[in-house]
Amino acid sequence: MDNDIALLLLNSQITFSGLKEPICMPRQPSPSTWHRCWVAGWGQTKTGDKNSGKPDLIKVPMIIMDWEKCSKLFSKLTKNMLCAGYENESYDACQGDSGGPLVCTPGSDKRWYQVGIVSWGRSCGQKNIPGIYTLLENYSFWIKKVTEKEGRPFDSEKMRTPSQQKRMRSQASDLPKPGSPGLRLLLCLLSYVLF
Repeated sequence: MDNDIALLLLNSQITFSGLKEPICMPRQPSPSTWHRCWVAGWGQTKTGDKNSGKPDLIKVPMIIMDWEKCSKLFSKLTKNMLCAGYENESYDACQGDSGGPLVCTPGSDKRWYQVGIVSWGRSCGQKNIPGIYTLLENYSFWIKKVTEKEGRPFDSEKMRTPSQQKRMRSQASDLPKPGSPGLRLLLCLLSYVLF
């Protein structure tokens, strides 16, 4: 459970469009407080109901919880994990959402950063019980090392042509209400896509 992360090597390039946009890697050190965080997925919307998944991508707001406070709820929590939930609400990731993104914006910056990966939890959708996410910033060195070993060093600027550099920035915008249909979010670490 501690190192719940994987890299995928794709056979072909991704063509960017209005439905597929990049998500930035978290900055190091990360801001102490992320603002406007969201988790997205196609998983179950009701615990234990395998038929409760939706054909549309669903996203819900999240608040990152203090690690020390969360470690009192989850004895298996490690420093490679973070907790996120939504105050007194049942917003959560659920079965079928694993591997999906927890994205945030630091408020002053309009870019989106993927700060976590849906990992595990205690059931799902319980009020005041957060979900557990892989803390992505802890794996920056590992990702760089693996991509170099594969002969495809991670350098997002070199992957782009000059005309794409401006167009491929993930920008925060006014967000629709949680659960609205038609919400779109690329569910992968596009910054790490290897060509």
